[in-house]
Amino acid sequence: MNEGEQPARRASDRGRYGRLSRERVLASALQLVDEEGLSALSMRRLGSALGVEAMALYRYAPSKDALLDGLVEALYLELEEKLTPAAEEEPDWRERLHRAAGAMYEVCLAHPQAVPLLATRMLAVPLARRPSAVLRDHERVLTLLRAAGFDEPSTAALFRAYSAWLLGYVSVEVQPMVDNPDESDPAFRLGLHHLSPRELPTLRESAPALAERGGPEGLAEGLDALLDRFGRPS
Repeated sequence: MNEGEQPARRASDRGRYGRLSRERVLASALQLVDEEGLSALSMRRLGSALGVEAMALYRYAPSKDALLDGLVEALYLELEEKLTPAAEEEPDWRERLHRAAGAMYEVCLAHPQAVPLLATRMLAVPLARRPSAVLRDHERVLTLLRAAGFDEPSTAALFRAYSAWLLGYVSVEVQPMVDNPDESDPAFRLGLHHLSPRELPTLRESAPALAERGGPEGLAEGLDALLDRFGRPS
């Protein structure tokens, strides 16, 4: 049976942690990805981790794609937890955008193996079919910009720019750079000996700096530059 097919019979969903729930399934899936990477995630592997047959999971995620969308949902639910009501009451719209961007940065650094899904699943899933937590995030940002005084075209343009900067920045931050983590010499640790000094001289020279994260400071500086480009709402 392919992982995307709905099984004909029902299997018990009571595993080593008691009866399953969607929250338990998604939390275990995210933990598996955190520890072993996206390539390790399968219904069979996840079922084994939960102590149930793989078929039992289809009640909570009817396909592998649905499970991947669930991981995106889990990331955005974690984001919501970080955006407390007090933070949402911040009157300055730029400060609220900075707070939201910083919270998403923290979520992504906590789950770097799942970050590629923020791009791949958004490319594969139409807007209206994205997880509800994702849609709530879109709604939150758009509402914030409209309340700040931006008109509809400016709101859409700024929303796209903000989303692109945030996703692009965190994607660069979590990409693997270290070739051999057990190597003490920085050059060998980064695997610079694999880069041709003749064909790739600038990349070879820049690799140590590129391996350093820009951190939340770089995120904030870039976001300020982007917001300055759009100016004040009319």
